Amino acid sequence: MVTFGEFFKQKRISLGKTLRQFCLENQLDPGNISKIERGKLPPPASEEKLKEYAKYLNIQFGSEEWQTFKDLASLSAGKIPDDLKNEQELLARLPVFFRTLRDKKFSEEDLKELIKKIRES
Repeated sequence: MVTFGEFFKQKRISLGKTLRQFCLENQLDPGNISKIERGKLPPPASEEKLKEYAKYLNIQFGSEEWQTFKDLASLSAGKIPDDLKNEQELLARLPVFFRTLRDKKFSEEDLKELIKKIRES
């Protein structure tokens, strides 16, 4: 599982940019971006700022990569993604899901299998 900061850094590196180059080109503070990449500073809370960063990282708005970027930002902040907040049936089942994960002590392979089953349904 990758964090928001790790995802951000991977995207920056895939552009062939050092931290300083990236920040200079986009008029960003290298100290703050470094802290975001290392998980020392939380991702931005506003979607506008996320869109700005996504643009700099060549992440297409509305793409699967954008959704991952946005979801990782929410999860890093300990929040449920905005587009799932109205899914009452799903939200009502989360406590049971969390208890099951805690009680069963799933292995890495078990978690991969569970994810596969969730994706298939």
